[in-house]
Amino acid sequence: MATTIQLEKNGALKKSYLGFSWTTFFFGFFVPLFRGDAMWFIVMLILNACTLCMAQLILSFLYNGIYTKNLLKDGYKPADTFSEDILRRKGYIL
Repeated sequence: MATTIQLEKNGALKKSYLGFSWTTFFFGFFVPLFRGDAMWFIVMLILNACTLCMAQLILSFLYNGIYTKNLLKDGYKPADTFSEDILRRKGYIL
C-alpha cells in the first residue's frame, strides 16, 4: 500500500506516493502519462513491449519511488512535517 505525501515548489502542491503502485500494476505505462512524466511513459512503454508486460509487475514496486525522487530533484520540498518524516525514514532526504 502506498503512502501519500505532499510536495511543494513555489506554492504549488503536488501529491506523491511511496510504496507499491496499484495504478501502475493495473494501468501500466499510462500512469506516467497521466502524471505528466513523459520520459518514464516512453521507458515503460518500451519495457512493456519488450517483456510482454512482465516489466509492469516490477515497475509497480519501483515507479512511485522513481516519481518522488524526480520531483525532489526538480526542486520540490516536503510540504508538511508528516511528508518530511516519511521521506527521511525512507532515505529520500537527509
